[in-house]
Amino acid sequence: MIVGMEIQPIARAAVSDEVLGQLVAEILSGRLAPGDPLPAERELALRFGVNRHAIREALKGVRQAGLVRISQGDKTRVLDWRENAGLDVLVALAATGAVPPAELMRDVFEMRRSLAVDAARLCAQRADDTQIARVVEAAAAYPERAAEATPEAVVGADIDFWLAVINGSGNLAYRLAMNTLLSGLDSLGIPAMRQLGLLDEYADRDAPIRLARPIADRDVAAPTDLAPPLLSRVLDAIATTE
Repeated sequence: MIVGMEIQPIARAAVSDEVLGQLVAEILSGRLAPGDPLPAERELALRFGVNRHAIREALKGVRQAGLVRISQGDKTRVLDWRENAGLDVLVALAATGAVPPAELMRDVFEMRRSLAVDAARLCAQRADDTQIARVVEAAAAYPERAAEATPEAVVGADIDFWLAVINGSGNLAYRLAMNTLLSGLDSLGIPAMRQLGLLDEYADRDAPIRLARPIADRDVAAPTDLAPPLLSRVLDAIATTE
């Protein structure tokens, strides 16, 4: 038996999802360390208060997330999530607090900057006329007075703009990665964004317009110069809080 696991009985319909969530939290929090064996299915079923089918389904999800290794004839053992997991655990990391919020935000926005800069370049190169028009439209849709707008409205406008750019890049991997980053940010919430300086990035509402113009002109080089300063503002703000 693993001592110290903080497991609660499940009382909801989607039991396998609930079991999955708790097991992921145990692993990401470190309460289950790399190399630790998970209890047998029967014991897990008793401790969660669910049937063994729900446990099997949950274990499949934990394995697919890269958090455990299930070996035939051997115990299911915990893997080091930093070495085996994918981007999909970002949301769980935000929810469990396994990584300090400021550190997680820094890492997310460093990836966002790299991804978005290259997406802007590719958008200028690959986007069709409809996608270009969507980028220009989204750039113009930022609130005129960002300081007076609700944070939700400002963040929503920024998401719309960058999704238009990424969609125009034609890079499916970038879009899927952005989906994961957005889920992680959503888990952190607006208060964390404000505290860490994200909303300051939107004070200059003309910046997206200045970036959209060369994209519309099919200028592949200019976005590479214009995007990094815009996307570095939040990283500069986060650095001052560390």
